[in-house]
Amino acid sequence: MLRLFTVLTADASQASMTGGTLYPFIFMILMLVVLYFIMIRPQRKKEKADAEMRKNVQVGDEIETIGGIVGIITKVEDQTVVIETSADRCKMRIKKWAIAQNVSANEEAKERADAAKAEKAEKAEKSKSKKDEDTPIEKD
Repeated sequence: MLRLFTVLTADASQASMTGGTLYPFIFMILMLVVLYFIMIRPQRKKEKADAEMRKNVQVGDEIETIGGIVGIITKVEDQTVVIETSADRCKMRIKKWAIAQNVSANEEAKERADAAKAEKAEKAEKSKSKKDEDTPIEKD
């Protein structure tokens, strides 16, 4: 009788330990998924957008390098660009990967966003004034 009780309790403890070891793995997998969506995925999107920006630079664009140098592109080559940095026409050749931002493109995008915002506000104002005209005013 004692031997049967020992076997039954041993089987129950092994079953609970087997189920208990599954939870840390599930927790680790869940943490990795959360880490991917919070850190890795946005970083990859930013890197992709930066690579696209560097690929689309043109002559005449104002850029800023990762070192803080601001200049206007005068020549675009395969891996490098030549920028003019001052009024005395000082030219520098830099690698494309060193471009931090395209100032000209950022300004154009900001202007387009402002124009779209103003257009949306104008449409909202027109619809509001039209609604006010359609509403009859009751007099006492």
